[in-house]
Amino acid sequence: MNFRQLRYFCEVADSGTLARAAERLFVAPTAISMQIAQLEEGLGGMLFDRTARPMKLTPLGLFFLPRARELLANGQRLEEETRDVASGKSGWLGIGFVRSLLNSVLTDAVRAFRQRHPDVKLDLVELLSEHQPAQLRSGRIHIGLSRFAGPQEPPPDLRHELLFEDPFVIALPAEHRAAKRGKVSLAELSGLPLISYPKDPQSSFAQHVIGQLRALGMQPRVGHEAIEIHTALGLVAAGLGYAVVGASVAQRAQSDVAFVRLPALKALTTVVAVTRVDEEGPLVASMLTTLATVRQAAQKL
Repeated sequence: MNFRQLRYFCEVADSGTLARAAERLFVAPTAISMQIAQLEEGLGGMLFDRTARPMKLTPLGLFFLPRARELLANGQRLEEETRDVASGKSGWLGIGFVRSLLNSVLTDAVRAFRQRHPDVKLDLVELLSEHQPAQLRSGRIHIGLSRFAGPQEPPPDLRHELLFEDPFVIALPAEHRAAKRGKVSLAELSGLPLISYPKDPQSSFAQHVIGQLRALGMQPRVGHEAIEIHTALGLVAAGLGYAVVGASVAQRAQSDVAFVRLPALKALTTVVAVTRVDEEGPLVASMLTTLATVRQAAQKL
């Protein structure tokens, strides 16, 4: 299957006949007929009822048509965007990010960056910190916005730029008695199940959190494992337990979750921008500057 076959198929479906489609496409009807026959052979079924005049789509053709149109539109858009990048009319910047940063630095940084570079295509990819290095090395993204619990030594080919340190806080249901005090005791927390995240074999974040709680003398009981932080917060809001998150998550807090301190918990997470050591693109530099500026402005509030 190729784009020519899709284009010919959609044109015949719109025109009703090979002859009219050939006139619109400026090709011979036999060429269209051959391409559609090859398409049908590849798909394993007939797309048109050729006994009808004008030709009608078969049930398979009716299924295939809207999907073919969508694929053609996406292909045309990709071609146009790639030509713009190649000609210098616009640029492209790929950013991988952990989901917790949607509540803090990422949203404001993207808004500010787009004001400065309206013609640059931003490709935002949600990735756990542990998955970002492979995407940086492959060129899929230019910047990885990562959150680490515990010390991290970047590999030789990657650079870590510290954006901010983020202390841990406890996410509780808004109606919990500790919500009004702004802090929770170890005793209160010990009676609740822990909602752990992210549930991913490559991530050590959840185990690090459990280790920090154990170091305080707790024996955390994992009630639920969430794939990502927003699911974890949704389970907290439902009253199913508590979660341990970075304090910056509370910047755009939801009303049914309270973020409180656990005074005994002194550990921090670090939020870093990860780039390749040989990365010298001006758009990358501009985004790194924007991230730093946004974070500094947030700290002054």
